[in-house]
Amino acid sequence: MNDLKRIKSALISVYDKADLEPIIQKLNELNVTIYSTGGTQKFIEKLGVPVTAVENLTEYPSILGGRVKTLHPKVFGGILARRDNIDDKKELNKYTIPTIDLVIVDLYPFEQTVASGATEQEIIEKIDIGGIALIRATAKNFKDTLIVPSKNQYQELLTLLEKNNGESSIRDRKEFALKAFDVSSHYDTAIFNYFNQDFNLPVFKQSITPFNELRYGENPHQKGFFFGDLKKIFEQLHGKQISYNNLLDIESAVQLMSEFEETTFAILKHNNACGIASRNNLSDAWKDALSGDPVSAFGGILITNKAVDKTTAEEINKIFFEVIIAPSYHKDALEILKQKKNRIILIQKSNSFPKVQFRSMLNGALVQDKDLKTEHRNDLTTVTKKSPSDKEVEDLLFANKVVKHSKSNTIVLAKNKQLCASGVGQTSRVDALKQAIEKAKNFKFDLKGAVMASDAFFPFADSVEIAHSAGITSVIQPGGSVRDHESIDFCNKHNLSMVFTGTRHFKH
Repeated sequence: MNDLKRIKSALISVYDKADLEPIIQKLNELNVTIYSTGGTQKFIEKLGVPVTAVENLTEYPSILGGRVKTLHPKVFGGILARRDNIDDKKELNKYTIPTIDLVIVDLYPFEQTVASGATEQEIIEKIDIGGIALIRATAKNFKDTLIVPSKNQYQELLTLLEKNNGESSIRDRKEFALKAFDVSSHYDTAIFNYFNQDFNLPVFKQSITPFNELRYGENPHQKGFFFGDLKKIFEQLHGKQISYNNLLDIESAVQLMSEFEETTFAILKHNNACGIASRNNLSDAWKDALSGDPVSAFGGILITNKAVDKTTAEEINKIFFEVIIAPSYHKDALEILKQKKNRIILIQKSNSFPKVQFRSMLNGALVQDKDLKTEHRNDLTTVTKKSPSDKEVEDLLFANKVVKHSKSNTIVLAKNKQLCASGVGQTSRVDALKQAIEKAKNFKFDLKGAVMASDAFFPFADSVEIAHSAGITSVIQPGGSVRDHESIDFCNKHNLSMVFTGTRHFKH
């Protein structure tokens, strides 16, 4: 069965006219009758190609400052008419409505206008009405008409016209219709989310473009995709394609590093920090971050908030790692880091991220506000007789930033703004603490004078008892247990200081 249909007429109404000229010339070569409006019509006329104004077809002018141009039965009748329906044909003849076989649209740039910081009135004027209606009508009637819904499909259309000499198959038209509904639904979602900023209706609508197909998902037998524009966040200077698991670790690394202003280096593995330190210079920060767990650092994700210099790069280059992220790199440092061809080297260009998080869950989605709370000195309430020293407060705040970005249940041990060890992802807080202490001992850390941070309250005093035995002298936790007094009493009896933040930082 031959389902090819020749394109005899086309309606073109686009915002972005770049790369449109070859299509116009090809349609003219194929003797296609072209209808157009406004700026697109003028563009076509300048090319010397015959074009009929939509106003001449409808016998009605563009009105309301251009808000109403194509919304007319003579336009939509020509698009929606079913070519094999006798009654439709009779009505077309009765009202002198020509059929339209191809519609090319490029919508007003609503999202770009919002992002530009434009006024509300300017944003409202960029809500396309006629274009969306044309897209939906043409896509609905894909059996007979072909829709090109955005500039992203210009080249695809030109290839089709050249390959089939102006004809399209039912599969071609249905595939373009699919892409059209993708464009229209994305556009409407963006508009809804803009309006919902002022009302916060409990409605979950997300449409994220573009997408990247990854090598695989979390495991080789799983497909994986990333939806979003990584180029807005990073510039990749070197290395292989970023993987699904790389992205999980990169996300954790970036969110953790956003907490620090002082020169800091961190190493992450499986979304948790296995080493992090803040120092006066980057090389020292790297060395102390690495000493936190040089074993887990193998194959890890490295991140810093300062430019990577040659001295630091030489030290970093001694170990195997997957990814390094920094705001910039010295030229000689890059030469060193690029010695491994697969090593992913990223410049972080932006630290602006959505304030709402979501994940698929059962047959739906979980949505929550991002945890944007970062504790400072004035957020701490001393609940023991002994107050932490200034040095201990620095370490407590440092440890609390790390614990916030570690998998629950988690305990973090820190000293001199360096991660000594952490216990993460444990079903028991005591187990998390024991894991951290054991790990610190394995890497020869002296925990005398170190501090302990917990992501949630201690239900019993056993954790502070164990911490005291290991040499911990100060504790930071949210508080809120009905048995807080037991932990406080133990601290008072054994000369430990403890502060409450009042904020839990679970992370699952």
